[in-house]
Amino acid sequence: DGPTAIYLSGKLAPELLGAIAVAAYSYMALVPLIQPPIMKALTSETERKIRMVQLRTVSKREKILFPVVLLMLVALLLPDAAPLLGMFCFGNLMRESGVVERLSDTVQNGLINIVTIFLGLSVGAKLVA
Repeated sequence: DGPTAIYLSGKLAPELLGAIAVAAYSYMALVPLIQPPIMKALTSETERKIRMVQLRTVSKREKILFPVVLLMLVALLLPDAAPLLGMFCFGNLMRESGVVERLSDTVQNGLINIVTIFLGLSVGAKLVA
């Protein structure tokens, strides 16, 4: 997983962060090209035509409690991974709570583009020519 590899390399091998980040983001960008032929090779046409139905509706309470409980468990069991998963949980909680709708919309659209540009610049600055 790209973000996990980047986060852990920053902690364990900062000198390799640039190369690992480029490899991770290159892989993540290529997933839409790599995955379809692999899925077609490993599944039959009838399996690909199966339509999944939702077994039950997930309540709003469950959607809000899930990131909170997940983060508490991760913080107890894997404290070094808590910041990474904390950001995922925070984004999920913002979207599902509906309380900060404008902020959630900004984070999902405009802010993510700005952060992606800064991330690319910082990864490029870490690389050695």
